[in-house]
Amino acid sequence: MTDLLEKVKADAALAQASIVTPTPRRRRRGPAPSVLVAGAFVLVLLVAVALPQLFTSVDPFRTVPTDGLKPPSAEHWFGTDRLGRDIFSRVVHGARYSILIGLSATAIAVVAGSILGLIAGLSGRLIPGRVGLLVDETFGRLFDVISSFPGVLLAMVVVTFAGPGVQNIAVAIGIASIPMYGRVVRSQTLLVTRADFVTHAAIYGRSRARVVIEHVLPNVLVAIPVLAAIDVGASILAVSGLSFLGLGPQAPIPEWGVMLAESRDVLRIAWWGGVFPGLFITASVIALTVLGRALQRHIDGRKS
Repeated sequence: MTDLLEKVKADAALAQASIVTPTPRRRRRGPAPSVLVAGAFVLVLLVAVALPQLFTSVDPFRTVPTDGLKPPSAEHWFGTDRLGRDIFSRVVHGARYSILIGLSATAIAVVAGSILGLIAGLSGRLIPGRVGLLVDETFGRLFDVISSFPGVLLAMVVVTFAGPGVQNIAVAIGIASIPMYGRVVRSQTLLVTRADFVTHAAIYGRSRARVVIEHVLPNVLVAIPVLAAIDVGASILAVSGLSFLGLGPQAPIPEWGVMLAESRDVLRIAWWGGVFPGLFITASVIALTVLGRALQRHIDGRKS
């Protein structure tokens, strides 16, 4: 009887051990509603930049003095300005100027800041002795000098000397953002070049150029898309601010900041002239910031 009980217990233990407990799957959470809304809004903006005629067929430069300062209606969704120009059409066509200038400024900052930061971070490894440290220190002080001025103030100084215009304002805002990218790339370069996998690649005979291209750059530039997505919104805000002050595109160009400047004298009696461009500026900055934060969380999740 005892042997029979022992055999039953052994069979039960064996059967229990053979049962594989399924590992609970982590449910993949989809994008948050705020991310979906922000992505849809940015997509609409990009379509407006490329094909504004899909949203409106009205000429944004056409003036009808008899229709001046008409409130929003079925005929003019966003109303008209003092010259009778359709504000909805000007907002749609103005996206091309505000968005493209912001993207151009960010591209200038990304390229220049990444190159300078990479040179500063690699100078200690590529240039032996105190010369490499001097190069790194020089670029570090350069970033400090540029970032010691508020970005908009520095851009105003550059535009004042170069003159107002689309190209000059993009360059000015781009220069003001260079230190942010330069510092990030420099610090990441110093961190990655000390990593074991970079040291092992050099020991195994890989050339310096190949080590930099295959191992350093992919790990250094991983944070740049997040910064760039957020910085585009800040650049759009800076473009609108400088245009409002008369240092950007000039009237009658339908840029959002120019539209704000044109409507400030009649804002009390025609609120729609400034509210709708301001709403699109604010929504663009918020949407790009939300997408940038979501991209950052996605990258951090993949790392973990």
